[in-house]
Order: sequence, then C-alpha cells, then structure tokens
Amino acid sequence: MRLSSEMPGAADTKDSTCMPETVSIATDLFQEEETGKKLQVQCLRIVSPESPAKLYCCYAVIAVLAAAVIALSVALSERPVNKTCGPCHTTCPRDWVGFGSKCFYFSEDLRSWTFSQTSCMAQEAHLARFDSLEELNFLKRHKGDSDHWIDLYRESPEHSWRWTNNTEYNNLVPIRGEGECVYLSDNGISSGRGYTYRKWICSKPQLSFTRASGF
Repeated sequence: MRLSSEMPGAADTKDSTCMPETVSIATDLFQEEETGKKLQVQCLRIVSPESPAKLYCCYAVIAVLAAAVIALSVALSERPVNKTCGPCHTTCPRDWVGFGSKCFYFSEDLRSWTFSQTSCMAQEAHLARFDSLEELNFLKRHKGDSDHWIDLYRESPEHSWRWTNNTEYNNLVPIRGEGECVYLSDNGISSGRGYTYRKWICSKPQLSFTRASGF
C-alpha cells in the first residue's frame, strides 16, 4: 500500500517538472514560425515583379550617366586649345595719359619747340596731334594753366600750317598769332617763336597687347 501511495507523488513531480519545458518549446516554435514568416515576406519582396523593374531603371540611369561622362571626356580631349589671341587691350607707358587710341605725355620742363620735338622722338613719339575737337578739348583740359607746344608749324606766315608728317592742317580751329610754331594756350591755339621756352605734349599710339585664352 505504501508503494502505491508513493507512485502518484512521483508522477506529479514528473509532470510538474515537464510543464515549463513544454511551454518553452512552444514559445520557441512560435518565434521561429514568426521569424520564418518575416524572412518569407522579405524574400517575396526581393523576388517580387516590382524589384527587377527598379533594378533595370537604376541600371539604365547608370548607363546613361556613364555614357554622358565618356562623351564629355572625349569632347574635351578632342577640343583644340585656342592659342589665338584673346581680347586685345591697350595701355600707355607710365606717366602717360590715354585718350582714344593715343597716349599723351605732358611735360614738366620748359624747352624750345625744336628741343620738345626731339624729346618726344626719343620716346618714340612726336609732339601732340589732334584729329577731332574731342581730342583737342582733352588736351586743353589736361594741360593746366601752362602753354604747351604741339606738332603744328609753318615755314613762314605765307605758308600753310602743317603737321611734321607733312599733312596739311585742316583748320579745325583757327590758329592765332604770327609765329611759326604752335602751342596750346588758355585762349585756344596760338603761334609763337620756336625758341621760346614752353612745356610740351608728346603723343603716340597706344601699345596693343593680347591675352592668350586657354579655351
């Protein structure tokens, strides 16, 4: 009888120790099942009909960009470098003033007309000439209060006024006085004796230079 009374206790003990294992196993199976479902969904997304279209689109974009880069590289490599001159610029030497296409030098010293011409020639220039009223007014503005020799002269009062390049003066502005050499004064254009000391104005074409451009 004692033996039979102990058996149920042993069975109860066995059942009580097995319950947690059963629950744990069921829980693990449930988690594995959920994980499997998630993986299945991910796999379905990967192999879904929509994904190849997206991949093809990406491939197409990459191919187009690669072709554009290659075409641009070829175009740049074949494009010749422009070694011709860029825009031309003009400049005047130091202490010279530019106006139009000419450079002008206003002296500080006073010399005769002949010496003034020689001084200009030493600078690869000549006494100033003007081709228009605008140019003449520019010279008058910049000369200040002093008289300045310019390039006009004549051999005698019976001869016409000429520039030293042997071009006859067009009488754009009348010349006052009875002298043989011309200078700019506050009264306009006057003439006087060439040996008189005055300041002078030299003129020459502006220097032209070009800037090379790379492309």
